[in-house]
Amino acid sequence: MKIKRSGSVVWHGGFPGGSGNISTDSGALRSYPYGVASRFEGQHGSNPEELIAAAHASCFAMALALVLGEAHVVPAQLFVAAEVTLEQQFGDFAITAVDLSVRADVPGMQAAAFEQCAQLAKQKCPVSKLLRAQISLQAALTSAAAA
Repeated sequence: MKIKRSGSVVWHGGFPGGSGNISTDSGALRSYPYGVASRFEGQHGSNPEELIAAAHASCFAMALALVLGEAHVVPAQLFVAAEVTLEQQFGDFAITAVDLSVRADVPGMQAAAFEQCAQLAKQKCPVSKLLRAQISLQAALTSAAAA
């Protein structure tokens, strides 16, 4: 099976003064603004790093739900956050790390088994495979059985 998804941008102007609009085929983003100011100065609009973070968090949550299902448990809730680090190195910018964090309510699951599932999901997650950055993971089970 091969699935293709796409996004596009329209960019106006040069760097650093230019700006653009991001769109996705699904319509989740439709001409959403982004630019140097939203990337480096905290101004309104999106940036590639937060989009990568959202993509990674959503992909990891799906991968973890799959792995948990293979372990015959169903999560009541997964809260996944991803923080992407962009830093300047030797005059160029690079994405150097992604920090994933997951808090999960999985009734009846023990913490050690959850940690194993989370690590396996990190390995299986297609976005994790794509990024090749240092990816850390903090996994916490919030269910009563976690003790």
